[in-house]
Amino acid sequence: MARRSALVNVMVTAAMKAARGLRRDFGEVEHLQVSRKGPADFVSIADKQAEQILHEELSKSRPDFGFLMEETGAITGKKGIRFIIDPLDGTTNFLHGIPHWAISIGVQENGQVIAGVIYDPLKEELFWAEKGIGAYMNDSRLRVSGRGKMDEAVLATGLPYKGHGAHEEVLAELTEIMPAVAGVRRFGAASLDLAYVAAGRYDGFWESNLQAWDMAAGVLIVQEAGGYVTDFKGGDAMLKSGTVVAANDRLHAPLERMIKRVHRGLSAKTG
Repeated sequence: MARRSALVNVMVTAAMKAARGLRRDFGEVEHLQVSRKGPADFVSIADKQAEQILHEELSKSRPDFGFLMEETGAITGKKGIRFIIDPLDGTTNFLHGIPHWAISIGVQENGQVIAGVIYDPLKEELFWAEKGIGAYMNDSRLRVSGRGKMDEAVLATGLPYKGHGAHEEVLAELTEIMPAVAGVRRFGAASLDLAYVAAGRYDGFWESNLQAWDMAAGVLIVQEAGGYVTDFKGGDAMLKSGTVVAANDRLHAPLERMIKRVHRGLSAKTG
């Protein structure tokens, strides 16, 4: 059985407490009060309440930590270490009654993510990792898939919606990648896409226009499961750039090359 540190236990406890309200509200999703945060970008009362619970619970145990949260933004701490929180990744799924959403909590110290938790309350799947310790789902060790051929690979991505993202770029990426692989999936929760790469369910994942809270925990979980993660330029600035390419050790390089080729072509066209 995997042994979780005190820090990860604090994160897990907070996530499970926040999940209780989310599960309840998901069962009554048609009655939720929903406000618009932007074009086709909804935030629910449940989302805000979950973030409040996470902030309160984590602050009790780690009062010196800072926070970066989707709804509240940044709160500076005293130790140069902070929690990066998405209280409800997959809000659109949640509001439409689609049972695919999660709570994501990462811990960043001196620019490096050192711990991550992604909790899917409906499936009761807890993905977690600590830097140098490994990645786990509940108590089982995670390993990325062993597939080495693109034509056997199932990949995941995100698609932009009204008012967000570069639609032309994503269409170009799909045009390049879809004919080369066994399938591409779009499930609508980046944290779970990354967790599924770590679990070997997907062979790879790429997306742009993400926020740090969408992927902080997931990036570490993939890395600790033996996968490779870069930004679209091949560097490690995923949280700053909002771009991510994650895959097993055999497929990351060809997937990254395809994405780079697409963006070189787009740059040549516009330049």
